[in-house]
Amino acid sequence: MSKKKIHFIVNPISGKGKNLLDEIILSRYFEREQFEIKVLLTTGPDHATVLALASLEENADVIVACGGDGTISEVASCLVGKEASLGIIPFGSGNGLASNLGIPKKLDMALKLIKKGKVQKIDVGQINDQFFFSNMGLGFDANLIQNFDKLKKRQLLGYIRASWETLKNFKNLQDITIASEEFNISTNPFLLFISNSNMLGYGFSLTPEAKLEDGLLDILVVEHLNKSRALLLGLLMLTGKHKSMKEVNYFQLKNLSISSRTSIPAIQKDGCQYKPKAQKLNISILPQQLSVIVP
Repeated sequence: MSKKKIHFIVNPISGKGKNLLDEIILSRYFEREQFEIKVLLTTGPDHATVLALASLEENADVIVACGGDGTISEVASCLVGKEASLGIIPFGSGNGLASNLGIPKKLDMALKLIKKGKVQKIDVGQINDQFFFSNMGLGFDANLIQNFDKLKKRQLLGYIRASWETLKNFKNLQDITIASEEFNISTNPFLLFISNSNMLGYGFSLTPEAKLEDGLLDILVVEHLNKSRALLLGLLMLTGKHKSMKEVNYFQLKNLSISSRTSIPAIQKDGCQYKPKAQKLNISILPQQLSVIVP
């Protein structure tokens, strides 16, 4: 009987930046007679993608992303439509996708979960030729991510600080067109948020109805807001009542497009900055195209 190959791709600076995981630790959970274990450390942006592709070449059965949503997104993008399963150890700051899947933050529990190996297929979001798994956004949240990435300490207080800095200087987007089979609207939005997952991290949610296996994208369009209304939106988010605001529109769709008269601004994709090369974003859902190890 062949051994099960499990590769761990570890981002050592995710979250608090003290992510220790090696083959000695893993040997306590994965017996050598049954498992072939390999630990790979990332050294910078996009390196997790390189490592995941190499692991696929080595016919790994499970590739475990050990980091935050950005690291998970890099690894998962290589596994869309593949037989290999994605494992997750949430070392990040927000851990939105892991929270939605019910994956525990404690290392001991997360490793036992991976050993058990229960697999679920989930939907995948696609933006032109790029994948996303939790969410993507234009406007306020994309600017927030830019400010957050500049901070040395990337915990909850960092998000709060970045939110305040973003709000002080933020200008609503201009001349954005959102089109689908159901509607075609032009708007100057404060926020345009598209989600596959119901969690942002830290227990916050803009799209609580979103499900990872329903074949739908949850779209939140927040119309032009001044600073006082933006603060109110933030407060209502904490209680899940933000959809009560007149500026908030909520849809569920299988696909849509976003375009601009000039160029699409930088967006956030699974909590990371991404600059589209095209003037139009075609966004769709790919039902059950990723195998993930879950509780």
